[in-house]
Amino acid sequence: MAEDLVLDTAIRDWVLIPLSVVMVLIGILRYFVSKLMRSSSQVPDLKIVKEGQVFTPLQYLIIISSLSYINLTLDCFLILDRQVIVRARNLRSAANFIPPKSFRARRVYFSNEENGLLHVPKGQAPNPQAQMFSDPNMAMDMMKKNLSMIIPQTLTFAWVNFFFSGFVAAKIPFPLTQRFRSMLQNGIDLSTVDVSYVSSRSWYFLNLFGLRGLFSLILGEENATDDTQRMMQMSGFGFDPTKNLGAEKDSLDIIQHDWALPKFEQRAEKVLRNLIR
Repeated sequence: MAEDLVLDTAIRDWVLIPLSVVMVLIGILRYFVSKLMRSSSQVPDLKIVKEGQVFTPLQYLIIISSLSYINLTLDCFLILDRQVIVRARNLRSAANFIPPKSFRARRVYFSNEENGLLHVPKGQAPNPQAQMFSDPNMAMDMMKKNLSMIIPQTLTFAWVNFFFSGFVAAKIPFPLTQRFRSMLQNGIDLSTVDVSYVSSRSWYFLNLFGLRGLFSLILGEENATDDTQRMMQMSGFGFDPTKNLGAEKDSLDIIQHDWALPKFEQRAEKVLRNLIR
């Protein structure tokens, strides 16, 4: 049976509250530092882009270390492309459940050669990796965003691990299953403690990924302290919109529509006969 603990008020005053306040202040400081480090976007020289940019080994190292972070605009376009692909796949999977006229109208809407959602004109779909290698300014901006996220997190985690390691800082007011133990009791090796108790190290991670709403209220919706969104941006690389949109367009063009409603009675009769047997 799990033991009930009585938390000292000194832990609240000297661990829980200071840790939360420091995480908020560090997030605000990172926002303004990122704002100062953000360089104005410059249009790359077309001649350099065409002929190819020669990078030093250090610049290559900087670019490779920053590949996991892309700008917000590019990430939004990738999300929109994924949504279009999902909608086209849903149309293909449920094509036989809509009338032929409706299916043809939807297929034209997606695969029209002039303004279809799946149509990608040649030469108008830049690859994110190629665009970054051809624009050193973008690579430097990504490196700055990378450093503004990694350095404060590393220093803060070292500070928390040195001063606040081993404390039971709080208790969640509702029961939890054993699956949450590793997440909420990081740094505490006691299996007899109830799962609802939160260690100081786990409280640090909860503040790290759970203060997005508070930062949105303080700094606005477009703030630079959303670590969850930056980690999700890692999935942006490896996704080629041109190939995926083109493949989905080809699959939608070759599909043979066969409306299922006229044959629904025969199918229902066949199913009922099989059930009766």
